[in-house]
Amino acid sequence: MSLQASLSALSGLKIVDLSKVLGGPYCTQILGDHGAQVIKIEPPSGDETRGWGVTIRERTSAYFMGVNRNKLGVSLNLGDAADRQQLFRLLEDADVLVENYKPGTLERWGLNYEALKLRFPRLIHCRISGYGDQGPYSGMPGYDAAIQAMSGLMSINGEQNGESLRVGVPIVDMVTGMNATLGILMALHERERSGEGQFVEAALFDCALSILHPHSANYLYAGHTPRRSGNAHPNITPYDKFATATGDIFLAVGNDAQFSTLCHWLGLPTLIDDPRFSSNQLRNEHRETLRQALSPKLLEHDGEKLCEQLIHQGVPCGPVLDIPQALALPQVAAREMLVKIGQDYSGIASPIRLSRTPATYRLQPPLLNEHCAEVLRSNTD
Repeated sequence: MSLQASLSALSGLKIVDLSKVLGGPYCTQILGDHGAQVIKIEPPSGDETRGWGVTIRERTSAYFMGVNRNKLGVSLNLGDAADRQQLFRLLEDADVLVENYKPGTLERWGLNYEALKLRFPRLIHCRISGYGDQGPYSGMPGYDAAIQAMSGLMSINGEQNGESLRVGVPIVDMVTGMNATLGILMALHERERSGEGQFVEAALFDCALSILHPHSANYLYAGHTPRRSGNAHPNITPYDKFATATGDIFLAVGNDAQFSTLCHWLGLPTLIDDPRFSSNQLRNEHRETLRQALSPKLLEHDGEKLCEQLIHQGVPCGPVLDIPQALALPQVAAREMLVKIGQDYSGIASPIRLSRTPATYRLQPPLLNEHCAEVLRSNTD
């Protein structure tokens, strides 16, 4: 079995992955998709997400399968001195260590950054945590939904007169994984100049704050506490969900030219010259009046056909689809966004497109400890 992809962008990099659940595994899957050799090290009990939801193969869940392809699976008990020595051997030629242990845990085992950099000065150590290494919440557990609540993200998600809602995907975990990936790549680039590794930190709380735009900017510059607005945009109108004869669609009209095209296409040219709607700022001020003018006309149309027509006229829009419908779109096939590995694995392709060194899909998510003998043998040869 080839341990890495020879023609991918990150070929030759070795990643030791001590992370579990989502943010860290999502980060290392991105690196693995683009050719890095990723060794996923789990405790003897396994990553807990192996038991989250429907079982796919040999006590492994769909949840786990979704973020752990292109990795080799090894099980080590880091509380055991002999297993820590195995980890040290793996780190001797590793480029990156990724972990999401609570601050203080690895320190007890002598695996913290300050100790490791003395032994492995070129190693890049990436830590993903809930709240980071400083502050009153340092070391506290941080899961996506709790961070969504504390960061203010839940407060702006939901209907205007309804309750706060968690975003329907673990967006904070996934954004944190992406930021960790960016940090690792930056550190690798800097190492080319200095020859030295460094500590890369990505905290869920920090990353949640970073994606509050434009609500955070609106507050910082205008002083108004952002409120929930349902599907509507706080700064752009019409940018909302609308009903049609066949189902809901979303109109994302971002400028005056798009608004003019929409009005012409719907047979509402008088709206273009209406002084209440002549600019985005004015449309925002009269958003409910504009909605009342557009809604009856939209109800006369087949939603999917209308979106097909409008998008070809330069008006951003789309029908509101469920996930099976979305994955069945011709665009998904055209972009080859569904991938299979063997008989058991199906997943979403990497969205990162490189023309000469594309992502490759080589290994199914590992069974617990599946590659232990292979990995440890190759590291001692």
